[in-house]
Amino acid sequence: MFYYQPRRGGAFAGLLLLLLPVFLPSLFSPLGHASPSVFSEWNAPKPRHSRLLKSALQGQSSNVEQSDLWTPLANQGWKGCELSASTTAGLPQETQGYIQVFLDGGLNQQRMGICDAVAVAKILNATLVIPHLEVNPVWRDSSSFMDIFDVDHFINVLKDDISIVRELPYDLSWSTREYYATAIRATRIKTAPVHASAKWYLENVLPVLESYGIAAIAPFSHRLAFDHLPMDVQRLRCKVNFQALVFVPHVRALGDALVSRLRYPEKKKAFGTEYLQEVTDVKGEQEAGKFAVLHLRFDKDMAAHSACDFGGGKAEKLALAKYRQTIWQGRVLNSQFTDEELRNQGRCPLTPEEIGLLLAALGFDNTTRLYLASHKVYGGAARISTLRELFPLMEDKKSLASSDERAQIKGKASLLAAVDYYVSMHSDIFISASPGNMHNALVGHRTYENLKTIRPNMALLGQLFLNKSIGWSEFQQAVVEGHQNRQGQIRLRKYKQSLYTYPAPDCMCNA
Repeated sequence: MFYYQPRRGGAFAGLLLLLLPVFLPSLFSPLGHASPSVFSEWNAPKPRHSRLLKSALQGQSSNVEQSDLWTPLANQGWKGCELSASTTAGLPQETQGYIQVFLDGGLNQQRMGICDAVAVAKILNATLVIPHLEVNPVWRDSSSFMDIFDVDHFINVLKDDISIVRELPYDLSWSTREYYATAIRATRIKTAPVHASAKWYLENVLPVLESYGIAAIAPFSHRLAFDHLPMDVQRLRCKVNFQALVFVPHVRALGDALVSRLRYPEKKKAFGTEYLQEVTDVKGEQEAGKFAVLHLRFDKDMAAHSACDFGGGKAEKLALAKYRQTIWQGRVLNSQFTDEELRNQGRCPLTPEEIGLLLAALGFDNTTRLYLASHKVYGGAARISTLRELFPLMEDKKSLASSDERAQIKGKASLLAAVDYYVSMHSDIFISASPGNMHNALVGHRTYENLKTIRPNMALLGQLFLNKSIGWSEFQQAVVEGHQNRQGQIRLRKYKQSLYTYPAPDCMCNA
């Protein structure tokens, strides 16, 4: 999710965010919207595009579009480069000291930070301590690196590239998060600029390593540049992202079960230990079905920060305005624009209704197996009712797995996101409703694997949805034409763009 913390007053805003549910619990239900028993923060919105919705429900998509839709991407002439240690400079016998990093944000921001931490350790010839994952102030998930990722696999894959330890040796065990929180410490680096160069680390961090044998970098998110780095360092970052970072076994096992239940829906209700054997039996009898994953990013923070109108009436507008004032003291750039201006610029997140109409126009229909990857939706079930009406076979973690199977990930946002990430990587098609860290990470990973990934044309859709007189045929034609080249085609990384989103050409070679 998007979480903004202003540079000034950020700590106070963050404290308010944590305390509001305590002092005003009635305002915060588990789905992230006001409890209807207290007051209506928003009115369940009526469809905003009823003409289009009626046509979509009547199934006016053509068979040709449906057949083309599920065709895998053709070979584009690119493949992941050989990322073995033989392509790097190798592992020196001695290192300069230990590097610690403290990573904030959600799962995918932390994932990118881990990749950067390995790269910085390589640049400095340092030993990396398994990164510390901060507790996210929004999700309040205290999961550690070892709770999420297979640490043995991580160390083994990178053993010829950098030295990695699970924890510091005893004589340096004083270097902890608590130690750095109490005073200014000579071994803490807190001035790393965003997208710092390799030269900056050699000039500012290496001397600390040489003097103390350890350097702790916090904050560290987005603290390494994407340009002007040696090719072996760039490819090492991709090796971490696409090979070394594997989820823990229980996440992979649950993900595999969800994927199987999506492909073999007849057995989806056979929850429990007997299920896998039953799927093994049925696999020999029927062809695996296809499914798509929709990552629906429509939480309260995002809705409020966008400053767009989502059809919930005056009560919703007032509630989101108050939320902006409480969390960001009203300092939201989009607030200076009208809803129409924001939509014309493609700056409004798609509502569940709008993403549903996009999918229908592209050829998805009521027979589509759709997996909903989303932690929570602002407005809950009522907000996604139109999407569910369009796609009655839509599933999620709760509908596909029993409570016992989900016990290890319950209430843990990072592990929930990890399962969604895993299922997304095994889907035939992935669609993200709007940009964000999850979108960026999966677009890059699926590009690397040459998997079909639909990227909504936000500006086009914003303009189409503003046209209240547009008919279904015209809408569908515009959507299809506007997304022909947004389905996983290779896009070469431009200057300053993230190689985690655009892995070519840094980490992909001509086949």
